Amino acid sequence: MALHGFLKMTPSSVSFSRLFIFCAAGLFLCARSGFAAEAAAQYSPAVLPGNGLAQHPFFYAGEWYYTHPDQTMFIVRGGKVVWSYSIPLKNAAGDIQEFSDATLLSNGNIVFARKTGADIVTPDKKIIWNYDAPKGFEVHVAQPIGLDKIMMIQNGNPAKMMIVDIATGETEKEMILPTGDPLKTHPQFRRARLTAAGTLLAAHQDNNKVAEYNMDGKEIWSFAVPSPWAAVRLKNGDTLITSNRGYVIEVNPGKETVWKLTQEDIPDIRFFSLQEADRLANGDTVISNWCPNGIKDPKDWPASVQVFEVTPDKKVVWALRSWAEPADLGPATVIQLLDEPGVPEKGEQQR
Repeated sequence: MALHGFLKMTPSSVSFSRLFIFCAAGLFLCARSGFAAEAAAQYSPAVLPGNGLAQHPFFYAGEWYYTHPDQTMFIVRGGKVVWSYSIPLKNAAGDIQEFSDATLLSNGNIVFARKTGADIVTPDKKIIWNYDAPKGFEVHVAQPIGLDKIMMIQNGNPAKMMIVDIATGETEKEMILPTGDPLKTHPQFRRARLTAAGTLLAAHQDNNKVAEYNMDGKEIWSFAVPSPWAAVRLKNGDTLITSNRGYVIEVNPGKETVWKLTQEDIPDIRFFSLQEADRLANGDTVISNWCPNGIKDPKDWPASVQVFEVTPDKKVVWALRSWAEPADLGPATVIQLLDEPGVPEKGEQQR
């Protein structure tokens, strides 16, 4: 009937049918774009608290800005980008590179992990130290230990912690770390830190826990967290932890929750993967909010907040959304406020 009826249709009826289909398609596209705009608007309010790029001087870098051929880290002062440094999204072997960990040192150099290894770059953009991970391994952790040593975690089979002397290139300490699956390299670790007590505090992303080890590799403390991204030992002895599941928690040595921040506490700023969380000297917490896995269409990323600062009573005093030139910062992973007291490479900042 359908074919027979179609063959008997008049030109006017065909035109009407085309008009009907065109209008219906237009209404569908309008509705779809309207839903997309509404969804984007729900990621963050139009007006954000604080002074945007001028709130703090800061150092910033992020993972997997895959819509760009280069991955860039930034120093922002006085509300403007004053320095930047880029690496290709893919190295010569075709492997993805991304900034997972980085620290601006007191001498102006920057230690950073790039997944395919780790480096130190000077203010004039010269690489003065380099480590390339063997094929099948990844480096997402690079912590400066003074100005002459670096602690790295190398994901792989086996995963291990390494303390390397920058001047000699010698590995002074190695420690094998347990993982959920030694053959699945990428999700093993994103952050770990040597503590003031000389222990290693590691966020086992694939083991769903944060664990502390002595230098003999013995586990001496742990706390269960789904997909932990980072863990920092605070000066008061508590541990500040971020989870890929979209929350931050502070626990004391007895594993009791002291403070917790969830989406319900800040409903108007959409949480995605909360990565770095730093406790500031004034008691506030600054958090990076990495969106690419939560917002699938990169065109909608600019509606999301990249970094926010909350008080102990969970009031947002600063939220940053900067996705356009001249400060297209991209997805947020590393956030280091440069108006905080303490020497970064001495572990005096709680990050």
